[in-house]
Amino acid sequence: MSEFWLISAPGDKTNLQAWERMNTVTSKSNLSINSKFHIPDLKVGTLDALVGLSDELGKLDCFAESVIKKIAQYIGEVMEDSKDKVQENLLANGVDLISYLTRFEWDMAKYPIKQPLKNISEALAKQVTQIETDLKARSAAYNNIKGNLQSLEKKTVGNLLTRTLADIVQKEDFVLNSEYLITLLVVVPKSSYIQWQKTYESLSDMVVPRSTKMIAEDAEGGLFTVTLFRKVMDDFKAKARENRFMVREFYFDEKELKCEKEELMKLASDKKQQYFLMNWEPLTGCLRIISAAHDGFSGVSSGAASGGEEMAVLLCLSSQGPLLRWLKVNFSEAFVAWIHVKALRVFVESVLRYGLPVNFQAMLLQPNRKSVKRLRDVLNVVFKHLDEVAAASIMDPGMDIPGLQLSNQEYYPYVYFKIDLSILD
Repeated sequence: MSEFWLISAPGDKTNLQAWERMNTVTSKSNLSINSKFHIPDLKVGTLDALVGLSDELGKLDCFAESVIKKIAQYIGEVMEDSKDKVQENLLANGVDLISYLTRFEWDMAKYPIKQPLKNISEALAKQVTQIETDLKARSAAYNNIKGNLQSLEKKTVGNLLTRTLADIVQKEDFVLNSEYLITLLVVVPKSSYIQWQKTYESLSDMVVPRSTKMIAEDAEGGLFTVTLFRKVMDDFKAKARENRFMVREFYFDEKELKCEKEELMKLASDKKQQYFLMNWEPLTGCLRIISAAHDGFSGVSSGAASGGEEMAVLLCLSSQGPLLRWLKVNFSEAFVAWIHVKALRVFVESVLRYGLPVNFQAMLLQPNRKSVKRLRDVLNVVFKHLDEVAAASIMDPGMDIPGLQLSNQEYYPYVYFKIDLSILD
C-alpha cells in the first residue's frame, strides 16, 4: 500500500507510553508498519504567525503534490515506448520514494532551521513554483516538436492519393525544365491497370507514347507517371477522372522535397534526443544535481553541489535526453520539497494543538490495506485523551458538535496528514 499516515502526539512521559502501546498493538495485529519521523528544532515564532502559516502550508501542500504528479505523468509521456519503466525512474535523492519518506532527514543546507518558519515556507513555495513554470515551458517545446513530427508522419501513411510522395519519387521520373512537356502522376486502381495501359495515350491529344511507368504501389493501386504537352494538361485530367484515374496535384521541386525529408529527420531526431537513454539502471548520483546545463538545457531548481559531485552527476546524466534528465532531476527536487512541506505542517499543527514548549513525537505509519478502519479505531482509542470531544464524535458519527468541523479536512485527536505515493494513478 502506497498510502502513509504522518501523525504526531505530545512527547511527555504519559504520551510516550501511549506511543509504545500503539506500537505494540499495531505490530502484533499487523495493522501498520511504523517508524519515527524526525523533525528538527525549528523556530516557533508567534502564535498569530503560526495560524496564518498553517493555512498557507495547506495550500502549498496541495500545489506541490499537483506539480509532482504533473512531472510524473509527463515522464510517462516522454517514455512512451517504455512506460513499464516509469516507476523505477521516480526517485528522490537517488532512492525510491518509500525509502526516502521512511528515512526522512531534514535538508539543513537547503532549508536552514535558524531562519523563521515563514522564510522556509516561502523558499519551498518559490522552488516548487519555479519548477512548475519551467515544466510548462519545456513541455510546450516538446509538445511542439511532437506535434510537428506527428503532422509530418501522418503524411507518410495513408494511400497513394493522400500520402506525401517525397520518399517515393525520383528526379529521373520526370521531364523537367521543359517549356512544352510536363510529367503528371496518376493513381490507378489495381483493377484498372490493364485499362490504363490501353487507354492513357488516347485520353487526350499530345500524350507522349510509351511514357507511363509505375513508380510505387500500395494495397489499393499504383502510382504511374505520364508525360504530355502542357497545353492539354487540363483536358487530360478531366478525361482521367472520368475513367477513375486520379491525377495527383504534384510538381517535382528537388529543393522542396529535400527540405521536407530533412525536416522529418530533424524532428524525429529532436524527439528521440529528448528521451534517449543508454542505461535504465537507477542513477543515484544524478538526482542531487543543481544544474542540467548539459546539451544546452539549464534552469534546474535545486541547491548547490560540490564540484566533484556535480561532475559525476553530469557524466551520469549525459546518457539521457535533456528533457528526461530535467524531468527526473526536478521530480526529485519537487518531491523532496513536498515532504519538507509535510514536515513543516506537522510541526506547526503540533505546536498549535499541543502548545509550548515544543514537545511532540511525529511518526510515520504505513497502514495494512485490509486493516485501515481497525487501525483508525486503535489510534482513536489510544489517543482519545488528547481531545475527548473529538474522539467521542469520531467514535459516534451521529454526534453533532458545533465548530468541530471547521473545514472539510479530516480531524482526529492527534495531528494527522496523509501522504499518498500513488503518483501515477
